[in-house]
Amino acid sequence: MTQISLARQGKTTAQMRQAAASETIPVDVLRRRVASGSVVLPWNPVHAPTVVGIGQGLRVKVNANIGTSREHCRLQEEVEKATVAVAAGAHAVMDLSTGGNLDHIRKALLKTVHVPFGTVPIYQTGIEAITKRGALVDMTADDMFRVFEKQAKQGVDFAVVHVGVTRESVARLQKQKRLIPMVSRGGAFHMAWILHHGQENPLYQEFGYLLELAKQYDVTLSLGDGMRSGALADSNDRAKFQELLIIGELVEEARRAGVQTMVEGPGHMPLNDIAANIQVMKTVTRDAPYFVLGPLVTDIAPGYDHFVGGIGGALAGCAGADFLCYLTPAEHLCLPDADDVREGVIATRIAAHAADLARGVDREVDRRFSVAREALDWKQMFALCVDPATAKRYRAKRQPLEDTHACSMCGKLCAIELVQRHLRGQKTPQKKIYKKKY
Repeated sequence: MTQISLARQGKTTAQMRQAAASETIPVDVLRRRVASGSVVLPWNPVHAPTVVGIGQGLRVKVNANIGTSREHCRLQEEVEKATVAVAAGAHAVMDLSTGGNLDHIRKALLKTVHVPFGTVPIYQTGIEAITKRGALVDMTADDMFRVFEKQAKQGVDFAVVHVGVTRESVARLQKQKRLIPMVSRGGAFHMAWILHHGQENPLYQEFGYLLELAKQYDVTLSLGDGMRSGALADSNDRAKFQELLIIGELVEEARRAGVQTMVEGPGHMPLNDIAANIQVMKTVTRDAPYFVLGPLVTDIAPGYDHFVGGIGGALAGCAGADFLCYLTPAEHLCLPDADDVREGVIATRIAAHAADLARGVDREVDRRFSVAREALDWKQMFALCVDPATAKRYRAKRQPLEDTHACSMCGKLCAIELVQRHLRGQKTPQKKIYKKKY
């Protein structure tokens, strides 16, 4: 039985209890949301990760993508990146590997990662078709379902399936005349297969069979954004909404079948398009959890896309997005290394927290930090901040020049110290606090 099936029967699982406790909400409220499909708990019992709830009324979560390419494949690097991502606070990790022994890589990462773990099975399907038959478009429907089932058996908790890339949506894409027609790799695999064979996407045509496989292992389906925009000029266009309409119908079918489902989107779009996109998505899918890449709010910042995605992610989360897929400084340029992964996770965690604050969640944390800042309590500030290691490193940069509780930017002209001394009549000790070990 799956989490959604049990929830619909009014049964509370251990995973529901854990998710409710971590979110500090009543467990019966969480169970009702799981039953309705507005919350998912990606939890394959084969993997049995830490429970993470994603969806309505919960904190915004962060996903980190890692993975090899056919040009650069070093398993130990991916293990390190996965470890760094989780240590930096990622709530989930996805393996997007396309190079090397994919089964072996996934097995190693599943052992390393104790948070929900996701994949894109069509990647392995396409790579195996190239290896065995010489061309990506030579993959078969049986190949697609066989790889999906194999990954589910290994313990994958959530899997991206581009079921909205259909003959209908591809025809819409052809009419759209986008600036950049398609940037989704998985979506492009299906688009090429559809056009080459003149047949329907097997994952869409036999969606019922896909649901049977997913239900057997309680794999949460992430309905992929094959038509997401790769340029601001293509934001919120007919091709994207055509795919979304198809996905909305499949979300309801999945819920009836007892399969947990979330929806992906939306790609590159200007700030003023984000709220409208999320409102339409939530309406069409009847409040399915929304898993967003970015959104990227400008096209011209390679090397800084973790900032670009953070800006878009904060606004998206405020508007109702539930799950932010990080971007790293390497996005659009190269495979990220461990440092890039860490930067991407931290930037996206900040965006998620900003969104939570706007939604009235976790404001007490910021209040406690402000109390510590007013008291110039550096130990407490470091304990509460998003990235203590970086904060301590910057604090230590100029400490030899300090003889004050304050930072070296203001030194003895610190506004907080002046307020304490003159407005509140307190005496602030002038000592070299930087010598303390935190």
